[in-house]
Amino acid sequence: MSGKVKIVTDSTLDIPKEEIKELDVTVVPLSVTIDGTSYLDGVDISSAEFSEKLVKAKDIPQSSQPSAGSFLEVYDQLGKDGSSIISIHMSSGMSGTYTSAKTASEMTDSEVTVVDSQFISVALGFQVREAGKMAKEGNSVEEIVERLKEVRSNSSLYIMVDTLEYLMKGGRIGKGRAFVGSLLKIKPIASLEDGVYTPVTKVRTHMQMLKFMKKKFQEEAQDKVVKGVGIAQIEAKDLARQLKESLRDVSGFDDISIIETTPIISTHTGPGALALMYYFDEK
Repeated sequence: MSGKVKIVTDSTLDIPKEEIKELDVTVVPLSVTIDGTSYLDGVDISSAEFSEKLVKAKDIPQSSQPSAGSFLEVYDQLGKDGSSIISIHMSSGMSGTYTSAKTASEMTDSEVTVVDSQFISVALGFQVREAGKMAKEGNSVEEIVERLKEVRSNSSLYIMVDTLEYLMKGGRIGKGRAFVGSLLKIKPIASLEDGVYTPVTKVRTHMQMLKFMKKKFQEEAQDKVVKGVGIAQIEAKDLARQLKESLRDVSGFDDISIIETTPIISTHTGPGALALMYYFDEK
């Protein structure tokens, strides 16, 4: 046994490709189908390309998790040299990806620990980044998994959608509520509680959303050390920049990334959506 630990994740992590390569993380992509054509997320189509197609699409796109077979192939290959594997995935409350990975982990001869991040996007990326760094430093599976629990319990995600149409088609809200909400120009804000989409409040303007997210960040950051902040958006760059400025003003924390989110996430939120994610350490 070499004692090396290798990290696997899925394509919803929203980390730049150069950094994924640097951390030596293996990504198993989900797939997305738009107007009858299927693409492997991040392989056959980029976030920017998908964003263009999403705005013009006739139908709401559909996403699909990787098969257990896709994970099995990766686990067999990575574990050939005796390495252990930690496979960290988007919330099991939003996708069957974790279940596919778990099934494959029971089929392979490699030693695989599957972790439900309970998050998506940049917040999944926080855990993957931490795991990648620790694996490079020679930490054990147990040490990395323990640290991931800390990151997870100190992470927050708040997401606002600009249109209710995609939530309705995805089964998150009923047609009646979507219709009334659209008439009233309601923009729901939700969090991920234990990995499940949980409505928190409703706003009618982007200004109200900015105030809400800034206030949440200030409340939760009190007496803590900010370790990471990221903003994911789809067709909402200006709004994301405004949010970044307001957070920088209240925290002094400058390393706030703005990314165009993965096609998998934008499939369920639609254009105009924006999510704020951050995590802290205790002082």
